[in-house]
Order: sequence, then structure tokens, then C-alpha cells
Amino acid sequence: MKLLFVCVGNSCRSQMAEGIARSLGHEAASAGTHPATAVSHNAVVVCQEIGLNISNQRPKSVDNFSAEDWDKVISMGCGVSCPSMKIDEDWDLEDPVGQSIEVFRQTRDAIIARFARFLP
Repeated sequence: MKLLFVCVGNSCRSQMAEGIARSLGHEAASAGTHPATAVSHNAVVVCQEIGLNISNQRPKSVDNFSAEDWDKVISMGCGVSCPSMKIDEDWDLEDPVGQSIEVFRQTRDAIIARFARFLP
């Protein structure tokens, strides 16, 4: 399945979701409405804890993607609005940016749980 994960900064949630999706065998990418300059260090660390290396991923703009190229476009939450892009699902996850490593772990685990609940 081809999955695109979108959020605001494309530095935490969507980057973790992209890495997890790839580890599950999906073709995946992530993007943000206002992309940050780098992937959050804590996102990299909590993915490394489960054996995933997302350190080579980079924030990207949603303007570089078309929803028609993906089986599902999933918003990570925060009321992300992409006027030029149809959102298929909203995973309604709080943004962990600027919070403790434990909050990043909880977000990572919530993403993993959503794969089990929402994707075939």
C-alpha cells in the first residue's frame, strides 16, 4: 500500500509513521504544511529503540505531493488542512514537538497501534 502521512512540521509524528510504515512493507512518504528544517532528534531516538533508522529522512512540503499518487493520505492530527490535498483519515495525534522523550515514545506507540486498527 502507498501511504502519505501529513502534519504541520513533518519533523515528528509523520516522520515516525513513514519509518514504521516502511518497516511494515508499505511504500510511504511524509510531508508537512510548514516543514521544519530537520527531523526531531527525539523522533530518531525513539525509532532507534524499536530498531528503525529514520535519521536519513528529511522534512518535505505537501506542495511536492499529489494525493492521487497515494492509496491513502493520513493526517497525523492538529487539524491539518491541505487545501490541495484530500485527506482519507485523521489519526488525531497530539504533536510531541518540544516535549519529553516519554511523550515521543507514547506517540510512537500510538502510531503503531493505529496501523493495527486502521490499515489492512
